[in-house]
Amino acid sequence: MATTFNIPLAPEKLWQAINPWTFFNQGAQLGLVNISLGQTAHPEIERKVLDEVGSYGRQLGRIGDALEVLIDHVRLEGLSAAERDALAILKGQLAEVRRVKQRERGAPAPGR
Repeated sequence: MATTFNIPLAPEKLWQAINPWTFFNQGAQLGLVNISLGQTAHPEIERKVLDEVGSYGRQLGRIGDALEVLIDHVRLEGLSAAERDALAILKGQLAEVRRVKQRERGAPAPGR
């Protein structure tokens, strides 16, 4: 009486995840998220600023906070409608950023 062996030579599930982004990214970088913000003459300085000062988001956030302080204290009477709209749009966007931060951190939003 012969004994039969059942050895699977192929995987049980034959599927493969296809990431369409990999078709367009033919560079040598590998990782979950790779962001290239362009060329710079001094990438080592940018890397040190990011490591020692803060991320681009943190830097932009602080610039936005400072701009909002200035906007709140400048006289807007001499501005055109388009200039006032630009400032209002910026203030609205900064308020949205605060709401997202508050929601994600679970802390109360600072009053402005």
